[in-house]
Amino acid sequence: MSGRGQQKRAAIPTFARAVYAVVREIPRGRVVTYGQVAAILGHPRAARAVGTALSNLPRGLARVVPWQRVINASGRISIRGDFMRPDLQRQLLELEGIAFRGGQVDLRRYRWAGPKRERRVRLRVEL
Repeated sequence: MSGRGQQKRAAIPTFARAVYAVVREIPRGRVVTYGQVAAILGHPRAARAVGTALSNLPRGLARVVPWQRVINASGRISIRGDFMRPDLQRQLLELEGIAFRGGQVDLRRYRWAGPKRERRVRLRVEL
């Protein structure tokens, strides 16, 4: 088939796919931090990369990847470029039964312990 008239789907990077897989495992009513997801993937210093992956979540995957369950290390919702998204994130979390106090989630109460073992994601550098 010719490439004309067909839209090419952008490939999702390996790390982002791994982030989405971990986030899909977070149970309803629980949250994790960006750094926690990075650590589960074997890259504990990649919290920003986790945030980037979630901010680039393809629209079609947003229905199956509960992105709202990932918050920052202080238990707050991180504000990105989209000023409506934090409000939506809070609403979705509250619908799951997660309570906020002073704009913060009690991580001792709502944090998911994570999977039984970490998943090592091999990253490759593309030049």
